Amino acid sequence: MSIKFNNTYARLPERFFAKQNPARVPEATLIRLNRSLAERLSIDVDWLESKDGIGMLAGNLVPEGAEPIAQAYAGHQFGGFVPQLGDGRAVLMGEIIDARGSRYDLQLKGSGRTPFSRGGDGKSALGPVLREYIVSEAMAVLGVPTTRALAAVSTGESVYRPEGSIPGGVFTRVASSHIRVGTFQYFYARNDIDGVRALADYVIARHYPEAAATSNPYAALIASVADSQADLIAQWMSLGFIHGVMNTDNMAVSGETIDYGPCAFMDAFHPQCVFSSIDKGARYAWGNQPDIGYWNLARFTETLLPLLSEDTDKATKMGEAALSGYPDRFSSQYIARFRAKLGLPPESPISVVQGCLDLLSAQKIDFTLFFRHLTLVASGERSEVISTLIAESESFEKWFSQWRDEADTDSLLVRMQAANPILIPRNHRIEQAVQAAYHGDYAPFHLLVDALAAPYEERSEFAAFESPPKPEEIVHETFCGT
Repeated sequence: MSIKFNNTYARLPERFFAKQNPARVPEATLIRLNRSLAERLSIDVDWLESKDGIGMLAGNLVPEGAEPIAQAYAGHQFGGFVPQLGDGRAVLMGEIIDARGSRYDLQLKGSGRTPFSRGGDGKSALGPVLREYIVSEAMAVLGVPTTRALAAVSTGESVYRPEGSIPGGVFTRVASSHIRVGTFQYFYARNDIDGVRALADYVIARHYPEAAATSNPYAALIASVADSQADLIAQWMSLGFIHGVMNTDNMAVSGETIDYGPCAFMDAFHPQCVFSSIDKGARYAWGNQPDIGYWNLARFTETLLPLLSEDTDKATKMGEAALSGYPDRFSSQYIARFRAKLGLPPESPISVVQGCLDLLSAQKIDFTLFFRHLTLVASGERSEVISTLIAESESFEKWFSQWRDEADTDSLLVRMQAANPILIPRNHRIEQAVQAAYHGDYAPFHLLVDALAAPYEERSEFAAFESPPKPEEIVHETFCGT
């Protein structure tokens, strides 16, 4: 076996997880392997593509050094607290240290029942496997902190969902860790303060070692996680990304994007845009994400109050102080990213940014295309292209004149180009790839992954992926993988 595991989470107390081998599948077939990521993790690519390697990726083989576990966690789901969730369809095989000395989890998703499955089959349909591969790798090359896709395999068996019998798959996910706000909530809900402390110490050592040198490492941990989430959510929003299910069990304390279920990139912009089929109240709409992030961080802070001070009032004030930097941190990151998208200098008025978003919303303009076309205007190339997006010219011309007065496109053009991708994983393209795969055709999936590997480059062979959906192609809802 050519995986050098170096496991630490499995050294934590046994109540943190359940030992669980993945379920065997009848016919494991490799769909795609992320060769560059495998090489970065010092995993032998030839072995991964062998029968034994594919067997490991599907769950049929547990390599030497792996210690498969299902992690325990709780979580607020759409505001309602569930004291026990946990990995119901995933198994953490172990940890790997890459060539740079960074530690990563190797996890199989769709690997069968665990003690946390709550009556589910623990399996994954092929669609969510391909969707997470496409979107997580697109996010990575867009520069967004994210979990990664190592491999996608088909299992040769069907899973049964309300819509019928669907081909099954297993997704191999790589993450800085799988520790969530809900992991802390699991122990706090049981009044297991020793568990909270052990978890906090582990997270500080693994993700935020600088916190250990402060006068109160747990307060520093809160502030560090808050900063990472503020930065992450601002970056999501600058790309028109909607996570779709920002429950506390889907918020990684590492600051990575995790759990690509009903996520989506917007086509036509609207701040209350929602795609998730289960988000009936628009709790997790695009424009609500910063407030939800703050709400989730408040739940995280609650779990650490007993570690801040034995005096409840003092602990509360310390927690509030540690969390207090989030609003300003988010606002500064959000405005900075949109100024970069618009080629605006730091001293430019915020009204130019807000006016742009108001314009996009009022005219239902495609988010990605608008900023891409504006970049072409700034560069002096094809300056007429932006007019094709505008339905009502008077309000656009008014905003455009203000933008022209404030923008510094000569010196900030490179920033604009780096902030405005040409390609994003559009919902209809993902759906087309998934539906083709259900009929045994993986070519659209591979083509889409290849196209998204260089999202800032214009390449004629991938030009079709730039376009928004036709009316009959619009995807109105996305669905949770479970």
